Parts: sequence; structure tokens; C-alpha cells
Amino acid sequence: MSKLATSHDVSRAVPFCPPDLSIDDPVGIGLRSPHYQEIIDQPPHLGWLEVHPENYFGGGMHRHYLKQIRQDFPISMHGVGLSLGSDQPVDEQHLRQFKELIDIFEPFVISDHVSWSASGNAHLNDLLPLPYTQETLNRLCENIDRTQSYFGRKILVENPSTYLAFNDNEMPEYELLNALCEKTGCGLLLDINNIYVQSHNHGIDPIEYIDNVKHENVGEMHLAGHIVKKAGEHTILIDSHNQLVRNEVWDLYEYAVKRIGSIPTLIEWDQDFPPLETLVEEAGRARSIIERVTAGKQSHEAG
Repeated sequence: MSKLATSHDVSRAVPFCPPDLSIDDPVGIGLRSPHYQEIIDQPPHLGWLEVHPENYFGGGMHRHYLKQIRQDFPISMHGVGLSLGSDQPVDEQHLRQFKELIDIFEPFVISDHVSWSASGNAHLNDLLPLPYTQETLNRLCENIDRTQSYFGRKILVENPSTYLAFNDNEMPEYELLNALCEKTGCGLLLDINNIYVQSHNHGIDPIEYIDNVKHENVGEMHLAGHIVKKAGEHTILIDSHNQLVRNEVWDLYEYAVKRIGSIPTLIEWDQDFPPLETLVEEAGRARSIIERVTAGKQSHEAG
């Protein structure tokens, strides 16, 4: 693997330590408004909940419910609007609103995406792909450093789902992610469904991807459903977050747990919301995989 040069001169690379949940259960789900009251009335068997902080910037009832739920569950904050890959600094107002929530709710993990969504004064409601070049690496490092400095916290960055590849890519995605962690001290949120989607859409080897990501940087994993779309004679996978996790993704997740270990894992579901019971069942499947892999390792070590 090639060693990357960089004009990024902030030397703050420190080992990233996965978060300590201070609880035994590493599995959570995304907190969404249709489930607020049910979670308050009958807290489900879950270790933690994830929120998109942008949904709580305005205060109001969303924040009112979150304050109640936070009494029973640790939360993570998974941003969708920092636009870390934009060719401009992270928006200060966005940082300020995000930091206000961090101070109030004390999330155990803060994260966002390796993508861009803002240009000038325009903000696009999507997570758009980046070319994997030295220029992109430098830009991401600058914005991650700015974000971590403002928050006073390390963040995790998530590998994206993409549907096109740039001809001028200079490195594989995992190499860019490894470099980001090395140069900024951030950690990695490893989305297993996104890796599987990429493997189909771009013909990459998902096992090679997981093997080459530096495992010590991984602080969280995501699982989600995807849909299959026809594109002429071909099919593409869309990271839709409105389906059950597919068996192929469960298999890849089990491989990742074997290689990386028991890492906080989230079930994502962002539209066409099912009953809360369905999400709790999906979380239970992830928990069973973690327990089975952990028991197998302990048995092997004992033998």
C-alpha cells in the first residue's frame, strides 16, 4: 500500500479508542419520532439510541421527547449536514447548533459522513460522493480537524454508499479512510451495508475492504436494508434504509465482528418506518451474532 503525502500539517494523530458504553449491550437503533412515546412508556431491550442532531436544532417537541428518552438510554449523534468533504470550511452556525446539543445530551459517540452536501450558500439534501484523491484527503482533514477542535471531541466518519466511481480516483476508499484516521485522530464508523452496496455497484471485494481497514480505528458499525434497481441490463443496489437487513449483509457483518470484535452496532431505518418491535428484533439478531462470535473466540482460546 502506498504511503500518502499530504500538505496537511496539523500533527495531532492519536490512537482512537472505541467508546465505552458503560453497559453490557452494544446494540442500538435509530430514534425516530413515530416511536418516541412507545420508547418512553415501555423502554425496549436496547443498549442505546442514535439521533440525527439536525432534527433537534430547533428545539420544540422533538427535543422535549429526547430529554425524556435520554434519561433511560445513552445516545449517539450521527450528523448528516457537516459536509466534511465540501471545498469550504464547515459552517460555523451548524457547528454551534451541533455543539449545543452535545453539551446538553452528552452523546457517547459523534459522527458524520465522508461526503459533501454544501456549496457556497446552497445546501443539498443528500450525501454526495467524493473523488478519492490527495486534494480530497487534505480537504477532509482540514474540516475534520476544525470540527473536532470546535467540539472538543473526537468524531467518527462513515464510509459512504455510492453509485458512481470517479475516473481520477488515486486510492481505494479504505486507504483514504485509514489516512483520515491517521492524520486527524478521528475514528471510523464502518457501515457494513454500504460496503456490500459498493461491492455490487463497483465490483470491489468486500472481504478485502474489511481486511484492509485498520481495525483499531473502528468505533461503531451500521447495518441497514437496501433495494435492488434495474439499470438497463444491469442492477444497482440503493442504500434505502427502508428494508430489513439482507442475509448477505448479515453474513458480512458476522465476518466483520470476527475480524474487528464486538463494536457498538446500530440498526438504521430512516423511512417507511416499521413497528418498533421489528427494529428491536433486528437489533436482537445483531446481538446474537456478537454473542456467538464472542463465545466462539472464548471457546477457541480456552481450548
